[in-house]
Amino acid sequence: MGRHFVGAEQREGGTRRTPGRVVAYAAGGVVLLAGCASMPDSGDLRDVEATQRQDTQVRVFAMPPRDDAPPSEIVQGFLEALTSDDPGYSTARQYLTEKVAQKWEPERSTTVLADGPATEAGPAGGREDGDDYSFVLTGTRVATVDAQQSYTPASGRYGQTVHLTRDKKSGQWRIDALPPGVVMGKSDFQRNYVSVNKYYFASNTAADSSGQPMAVADPVYVRERVDPMTQVVRSVLNGPTSWLRHVVRSGFPTGTTLPKGVTSLTPDDQNKLTVPLNDKAADIGQGKCDEMAAQLLFSLQSLTPTVDEIALRAGGTQLCSLTEERATTVAARGSETDPDYLYFIDGQHRLERISSGSSSGNAKAVPVPGALGDGAKALSSVAVARDEHSAAGVALDGKTLYVTSTVSGSSIGDPVLQSKGKTEADRLTTPSWDAQGNLWVADRDPADPRLLLLEKGGGQPLEVLTPGLDGRINAVRVAADGVRIALVVDKGGKQSLLIGRIERSQGSGEPPSMSVQELRSATPELEQVAAMSWAGDSRLVVVGRESGGVEQVQYVQCDGSIPEAATLPGLTEVTSIAASEDSDTPLFATSKDGLLWLPGGSGWRTLKETASVAFYPG
Repeated sequence: MGRHFVGAEQREGGTRRTPGRVVAYAAGGVVLLAGCASMPDSGDLRDVEATQRQDTQVRVFAMPPRDDAPPSEIVQGFLEALTSDDPGYSTARQYLTEKVAQKWEPERSTTVLADGPATEAGPAGGREDGDDYSFVLTGTRVATVDAQQSYTPASGRYGQTVHLTRDKKSGQWRIDALPPGVVMGKSDFQRNYVSVNKYYFASNTAADSSGQPMAVADPVYVRERVDPMTQVVRSVLNGPTSWLRHVVRSGFPTGTTLPKGVTSLTPDDQNKLTVPLNDKAADIGQGKCDEMAAQLLFSLQSLTPTVDEIALRAGGTQLCSLTEERATTVAARGSETDPDYLYFIDGQHRLERISSGSSSGNAKAVPVPGALGDGAKALSSVAVARDEHSAAGVALDGKTLYVTSTVSGSSIGDPVLQSKGKTEADRLTTPSWDAQGNLWVADRDPADPRLLLLEKGGGQPLEVLTPGLDGRINAVRVAADGVRIALVVDKGGKQSLLIGRIERSQGSGEPPSMSVQELRSATPELEQVAAMSWAGDSRLVVVGRESGGVEQVQYVQCDGSIPEAATLPGLTEVTSIAASEDSDTPLFATSKDGLLWLPGGSGWRTLKETASVAFYPG
């Protein structure tokens, strides 16, 4: 009967068994998960992964409960149905009593466990010849996805009760009490869900060079094979997630939705998607309509590259249409900015650069014009502004910060900042420029640890408030959107990569106030972080290691999730990693072997044998 799968996932420490065989019918791109007629009571049962990743065109549907299935089979069938591709979880609802099926809200949350939920006899016990029965679902938490589809890492034990009752009329067992939302194992989650960036606009910042609004990625998870395009559109219309909404705005008027009766959206054969909207959007102007279309276009292209144009309609007429080419004139996006050069500090502590478009390891490195490239001041770290016209360098001892031009003949000038830390490790971090031309740096002086902002790279340093920060900042990297910041924070010898939200406020007649709010971990499994860099609108590349593990290079999402194929070829003794928000630019790193680059997914190759730090603008 086709391929046989046993179980939904590898189980550890529980008594979970499958409802017999799970039979896969792969004809026509559909996989049916079906329970057999009875629970086997002997023989060699093997727990295997029933959730090997299917082809993305294959949809998985669960089978409804069979007549006279015992309570254990009802629970297992229900859990299997949660991992299927049924729209609205229609099959899963058949395992519930009629009343509970109507009230159940699977979209309320998704709990992700390290392995699929194991089942244990519940505290109420019960007998299969009685009228009620209970089980406890157990496992180890990995993450939760909330009603806004936002991912948050989690830990600790999971234990929730499922209660069953026997229907008095039909005599069939059904679930009449269950945990909120959906629960599944990590491999099922990875097969069922896909991460998508939906986009909004920064509330208080614009691109320094163009004055355009900055597009900000808001990562969410949608069910990959349940009309994800329509899910993404609805998610954009629903507004930003709670974590981001304080610092972004949407172009869509409040209350804008798809009209009633619109259940699915599909592009035409010209890759144009027409999105109908309710009357809330009927009277918008051209500029606002272009922003709305840009939000949807950026968001849908994060899901699939096959959408080239967005048309918006309301009140029976077309409001506007926006192509991929014209979207770049509506909003600025970090991943669309191509850096001209890769920069690095050479063996003589000077600033050099090579063309970022170099397609081979034979690129010629040249000193950067101006004071930081002529060797007059030995450097420990440098950051080049995103327009590549200015640079900020920290002296070799870590005590002083200089800002200068990257044109020939520029002088070093006086330092714009000095640290009083007693050792180099207690002084200034590598600085970072935001898209507005402001400079960020942390002073690690134990007597006065501070995160500082120098507007336009100079003036009186503004101390940035960091409520909730537990530890000392070792590294700073501002995202291109200007509303998120990545910090490596050391506490007790362990380093964590934290992502914070940058909030700006200014009362009447008061100086501006800056703060980093709601810091959250992007690498909950790592205990050492040696280097990091933004590598996309919501992705970073990190060098670190888990407890007892070896150092590895991997991609992480700013929400703490791990994308597919996250691990890169390994390196040892890495001192820096260089990535750009533009994913087409090559990856560079520095280690004991010098300056290395990673061409096309193969192994790392040495480009120069002497280099201490490598980086792209920002």
